[in-house]
Amino acid sequence: MPIRAIILDIGGVLELSRDGGEPTAAFRALIAAWEARLGLSRGALGGHLEHLREGGLLGHYSEADWHARLIAGGVAPEQLPGFLREFWDLYLGTFNAELAAWLRARRPRHRTALLSNSFVGARAREHERHGLGELVDLIVYSHEEGVAKPDPRIYQRTCDRLEVRPEEAVFLDDLEEFVEGARAAGLHAVRFTGNGEAITALEALL
Repeated sequence: MPIRAIILDIGGVLELSRDGGEPTAAFRALIAAWEARLGLSRGALGGHLEHLREGGLLGHYSEADWHARLIAGGVAPEQLPGFLREFWDLYLGTFNAELAAWLRARRPRHRTALLSNSFVGARAREHERHGLGELVDLIVYSHEEGVAKPDPRIYQRTCDRLEVRPEEAVFLDDLEEFVEGARAAGLHAVRFTGNGEAITALEALL
């Protein structure tokens, strides 16, 4: 059965850190710096953010609620804008223009989508910084769906909205757990380790 849809992860695939990996891997250093800046004990802010992580991932609270919870966790109100600026700068990483150009060129012959384990507020910021809303036909965010990879429901929802069967779609992600989740849901899947290898593997399936 021919591949009719191409689905990419965002963080670690279209948004990269300076070393080419997942941008959020550097959050630990960012949080440690802010704990020192705010005069908090080591691990205090990090532990609070970890407690908030799942709720933000699954959209259990609004962005405004998240801001209030950051303040409750020790981020001074006057320093919140600075913290958020650094948080989102790190989260958004560096745009993978080469892979984006390849994906853009696959349209309209193939349906295209992004599927991300995201955080509340990501859609507006990723569109503003990288124009993701104009790159593909569909973006599926965990914080808007209330379900995250590798849950098979989020892969199926993505295929349903693209109007393709899972076996007619290929998925690219940098984490093996999510690649295996896609395969278990019936999609073809490739692990991202770099642009050249990914594009070669995808084109072999297409």
